[in-house]
Amino acid sequence: MTARERFEDVLRAVAFLVVGVILYAVLPDGVIRWRPDLPEPSTAVALGVLAVSCSGIALRRGHPVLGLLVTVVAMLAGPFAVGVTHTGSLLALGEALYNAVLHSTLRASRWVAACTGVLTALVALRILLVEDAASAVRTVMSLGLLLAIPVFWGLEVRHLHERAEAEHDRAEHERRVAERDRTAAVAAERNRMARDLHDVIAGQLSAIAIQSEAALTVPDADPDVLRRVLAQVRQGSVASLAEMRTLIGLLRAGQDDEERTSPGGLERVGALADVGRATGLTVEVDDRRPPGDLPAAVDLAAYRIVQESLTNAAKHAPGSAVRVVLRHDGDELNVEVANDLVDGAADGGGTGTGLLGLAERAAAVGGRIDAGPRGRSWSVRAVLPAPSPVAVPR
Repeated sequence: MTARERFEDVLRAVAFLVVGVILYAVLPDGVIRWRPDLPEPSTAVALGVLAVSCSGIALRRGHPVLGLLVTVVAMLAGPFAVGVTHTGSLLALGEALYNAVLHSTLRASRWVAACTGVLTALVALRILLVEDAASAVRTVMSLGLLLAIPVFWGLEVRHLHERAEAEHDRAEHERRVAERDRTAAVAAERNRMARDLHDVIAGQLSAIAIQSEAALTVPDADPDVLRRVLAQVRQGSVASLAEMRTLIGLLRAGQDDEERTSPGGLERVGALADVGRATGLTVEVDDRRPPGDLPAAVDLAAYRIVQESLTNAAKHAPGSAVRVVLRHDGDELNVEVANDLVDGAADGGGTGTGLLGLAERAAAVGGRIDAGPRGRSWSVRAVLPAPSPVAVPR
């Protein structure tokens, strides 16, 4: 409990005391007389009892049950000491009951509610036995206003607070699960990219070694042949260095328990289209790229974007027409996969991590991706940095 909360509770107790004093001054007859034989109590005694009654409110959050006991003791002292109970003390009792039900432990809250109900029933039974039914009904109604309503109100507010906390905990749990899944999806995609690039770099270095060995072992090799071999060795070396930088940024420690497969590239986009057609899609590939090789990291990213887009189309728009467009625009590779939206298609059960992985791949090579509905189709568009490929002399 903070100092600010303590100050607010004391201020609340002072406010009830001020209201009680005003009621005592304005309505001096607004009291319950328990012993008519006693003389009218002095103002000092009456205000003292009222102050003790209101002091329990200052403990409303720190020690609510103790605050209720203080107020109850003051209420009991009123009838025995001065023979009357003032309206301000009744207001303080209702507030103390409300605080004890709302701010105490669950067990204490139930005890306060149960004791209040038993006390009300005992008082009504006594009046019913001593007086008449009409007096008992009036007493029950009065006690209901005085005791039952604050208790019921406190229980209801407590229930709403518990529901709100439970809803908050549930939302926080779902947020953590979603964040964990998101992090796992990003990490898995980065590891997969690192493995793909590792295989590409290993293949390039093997080709460099083979070409270099051939150039060294061929006696009296033709200068033009040596020049072509050295040009290919240089190109492979530069490409390997560039892709190694990407690999270093992507590589993460962890277990590698997935099945190893050969990394894909846009030269295999036709095979992807065939797989999509086997699932019922109508796939059209429009490859407008000039001939030549792309950087391996960009080639892999573009391949995975097409692969994941076709997978999503098969899940969420089965039987739809899909158009794959690949083209160069300056020093950028544009990849677009658009499929028709299918009315009434069943939910494919996706979690959104596929698109998250594609965005991660595009960002890793310095590109960007955009996905969403456009008219009557769903479109995935990626822009990846890639200088226009130049064919290597053979």
